[in-house]
Formats: sequence, structure tokens, C-alpha cells
Amino acid sequence: MQPQKAQPTGPNPVHGPAVEHLSSAHDLLQALRHRIGEHPELAEAIVKLETALSILTVKTGGML
Repeated sequence: MQPQKAQPTGPNPVHGPAVEHLSSAHDLLQALRHRIGEHPELAEAIVKLETALSILTVKTGGML
């Protein structure tokens, strides 16, 4: 029986653009929050982005 090869570590290049877009959208919404103050819909959008990023992280085994 041959030993298993180690799986490559690090970000998956396929997920790179999605992660960049999520991160950029999160940064823009955070900047908007600082400019206009708290707003329920803005807070909800930020939470949804954070949730989507968490789901992607779990589904890819942290390889984002």
C-alpha cells in the first residue's frame, strides 16, 4: 500500500475571486456603516456577508 500524498495547503485559486468580492463588499459596507451610523438593513447585509464567508470557509475546509 502506497502512502497517501499530502493535500496541498493554502487558498484554492478557484475560490479567490469569490473571496475577494465578499471581502471587498464587507469592507465597503463597514465603511458605509461608519459614515452613516447604524442602520438595521445595513447591519443585516453585513451579517449576511459574514455568514456567507463562514459557510464558504466550512464547505472548503478553510481553503479559501
